[in-house]
Amino acid sequence: MARYTLHLGDCFSWMSSRSENSIQAIVTDPPYGLKEYTSKEKEKLRNGRGGVWRIPPSFDGCKRSPLPRFTVLTEEDRERLHSFFQQFAALALRVLTPGGHLFIATNPLLSHLVYLPLMRAGFEKRGEIIRLVKTLRGGDRPKNAHGEFSQVTVMPRSGWEPWGLFRKPCEGRVQDNLRKWKTGGLRRISSERPFEDVIRSAPTRAEERAIAPHPSLKPQALMRQLVRASLPLGAGTVLDPFMGGGSTIAAALAVGYDSIGIEVDPAFYRIAENAIPRLAKLPLDESRTPTKTRKSTQPSDSVLALPFQM
Repeated sequence: MARYTLHLGDCFSWMSSRSENSIQAIVTDPPYGLKEYTSKEKEKLRNGRGGVWRIPPSFDGCKRSPLPRFTVLTEEDRERLHSFFQQFAALALRVLTPGGHLFIATNPLLSHLVYLPLMRAGFEKRGEIIRLVKTLRGGDRPKNAHGEFSQVTVMPRSGWEPWGLFRKPCEGRVQDNLRKWKTGGLRRISSERPFEDVIRSAPTRAEERAIAPHPSLKPQALMRQLVRASLPLGAGTVLDPFMGGGSTIAAALAVGYDSIGIEVDPAFYRIAENAIPRLAKLPLDESRTPTKTRKSTQPSDSVLALPFQM
C-alpha cells in the first residue's frame, strides 16, 4: 500500500533536518528561473498580467498557457540561480542513499546552471532524459516587428525538454549497492525492455490541469514513467522537494511507491493536497502516448498499464 506525506515549508530546512541516506530517489521540477516564483511575479501571474510570465491570448491561432521568459533574467538572477542549486545539490547528496538517483527537469537555456553545481557537489551525471514534446514555447517573430520580419524566428520553437539524470556514487559495485541500499540502477520497463532516455510526451491534458491548475504541471503519462524508473527494485521513498501541483507524488501513488512532497507556497500546496489522489486515479490516455508499441511487443508490466494502488 503506497503512502505519501506532504509538508508545507522550505525544502532546504526539511532536507537539513532529515537523516542522511534516508531517501532512495528524488524526482523534481524545480523553480529553475527562481525569479518567476517570487511573491511579486506569482501575484502578477495570478492576476493575469505583467512580469516575467508571458500571457498572450494566442500564438498563430492557438491559445498559449503562461510561460516564464527566461531570456529576461539578468546576470544577477543567473548568479542567484547558481547559488540556489549549489545549496540544493549539497542537501540532496546528503539525504540520498548511495546509488540514489536524481531526476531533475530543466530548460535548454539554463540547464548548465543546474547541472554544474550538482556535479561539483559530487553527483555523477548519468545522462539526460529527453522529453519529446511539442509546445508553444519559442518560434516567435520579433516583438512589435512581426510584420516587418515575418520570415524571422527569434528562437527555435521548442520540441523537447531535458531532464538531468544524476546519481550519488555507489558504495562499491552496483550489485553490492543494490543488495545493501536497493539503489544504484534504474527499473526496467520489462525483462525485455530497459528504461530509455527518450520519452515521447504529449502536453499535459486539460483534464489534469483542471484538477491541478499549476503553471508547470507535468503530465501523468510522463511522470509515472520517470518515477517508476527511479527505484530499481520498486522499494524505497521518492522525494519531490519542489512539489508544485503534486504531479510527482500522484505518479508515485499511481505506481505504488511511497513518497514525500514539499512545497513552500501555500496556494500551490493546497492545490497539490486536493489534486494528488485525483491525479493518481486517472487512467492514462494511451492514444496520446506515442511510446506505445504494437500489441505483440507490448510488455505485460508496462507503466502504461499499471493499476492505481492505495
